[in-house]
Amino acid sequence: MKKLEVVAAIIVHDDKILCMQRDFSKYDYISYTFEFPGGKVEQDESNSQALKRELFEEMEMDVNITEQNYYLTVTHNYPDFEITLHFYMIKVDNPYFIQKVHISHKWLKRDELATLNWAPADELIIERLIEEQHE
Repeated sequence: MKKLEVVAAIIVHDDKILCMQRDFSKYDYISYTFEFPGGKVEQDESNSQALKRELFEEMEMDVNITEQNYYLTVTHNYPDFEITLHFYMIKVDNPYFIQKVHISHKWLKRDELATLNWAPADELIIERLIEEQHE
């Protein structure tokens, strides 16, 4: 089974989290679902370097990311591949970005996150973000 190493950003602005909607995919189970922006880690890149590159390529969002922004790692088995997702929590003062690869986006409060249809690999993160709000 193919294994992917991926990084994703939980981007926060004014207590709202950026949720990006995927376009059509060759895998139905992730087509049009919501996800956190990010992408694959390339050889010789740290996770934070990969995430910085991906956010700039996909959104023209230039943010500083360090390992201090690390939030959680999740491994999920899809029918066709295994994905290990490293999530980073990034607070931004300026929410501006250009939507290049996703078909839509929403800024939602934590208690609204569960209203969206998330990619299965992101569901555990959604549960944790909502739980933390109530702690």
